[in-house]
Amino acid sequence: MSRHIMTGGPATTSRRTLLAAGAALLAAPALVRAQPAVLLRLGDQKGGVEALLKASGQLADLPFRIEINQFVAAAPLLEALNAGAVDLAWAGDAPTTFALANGTPAKIVAAHRTTGAATALLVKPNSPIRTVADLKGKTIGTSRGSIGQALVLSALKAHGLPFNTVKFAFLLPAEAKTALESGAVDAWSTWGVFIAQGRVVDNYRVVVDGSNGILSGLSYLNALDSAIAGKRAAVAEIVRRVALARLWANSHVDDYARFWAGLVGVSFEVAKFSFETAPSNPERIDDKVVADQQATADLYTAAGLVQRQLDVRQFFDTSFNASVVVGPS
Repeated sequence: MSRHIMTGGPATTSRRTLLAAGAALLAAPALVRAQPAVLLRLGDQKGGVEALLKASGQLADLPFRIEINQFVAAAPLLEALNAGAVDLAWAGDAPTTFALANGTPAKIVAAHRTTGAATALLVKPNSPIRTVADLKGKTIGTSRGSIGQALVLSALKAHGLPFNTVKFAFLLPAEAKTALESGAVDAWSTWGVFIAQGRVVDNYRVVVDGSNGILSGLSYLNALDSAIAGKRAAVAEIVRRVALARLWANSHVDDYARFWAGLVGVSFEVAKFSFETAPSNPERIDDKVVADQQATADLYTAAGLVQRQLDVRQFFDTSFNASVVVGPS
């Protein structure tokens, strides 16, 4: 996990600037005056919202301090959220389901959606696996409770196959790739940049991805209940800025791909492939989002990953919808 703290202004100022700032603060509403003292701790994954915010300029002039913590996958990130080590966590709908069902004291405050192609089951070029039916008896590397596991379960269900058709090896992304290369697993169910690298660099094949209704394509900003109560204005501002950043990225694909490639350490071709394969858009939390989240929860209940039937309406806080900026429909 890596960590750094950013503020909305420079470290030093002149006396005249300080006096002017003080006068402005005295004239400002009490809520705004209080914001610089707020520290919002954002948990992210490789190439996630931090990259969006930086590339689009949305980290500039924040009225509060922000600490950004990077995690290798959703599972350790959501464990940190559960432990209160971060205030906000960016994760897909499947790991969010797993975390909230197991009592993480948080709510979904914002949603973004792709076509679902941002998650895919990969095999090596010479693999005999061509279809979902070919997965019978095979071992698949992915993280427990992840969107990768959800893809496999949903694809099996869509093809009328029982969940025990396959075996899972629960591994973090780098471990799963190593296992695929060595033959310890037969396929790798993964997401985002790992798909792009696998396709562009390693020539892996896609057996099935999450498009065409296999997955919802939803990812969420999850906020601790304590952050919603005590840092509401800061949470709302990040919700707004992440939405604006997402819209900027969708209309500046090459610019974003160049920035993202340098930040994450991949080639421009890998970055652009990732964005063009599965562009993401901000959505307000509505009945469609809730229904799609319910379907994910029901899938996990049926597969035994969640031990009880869930009503996912309790997972959402729609009071931040007004902060979500959406693009043209």
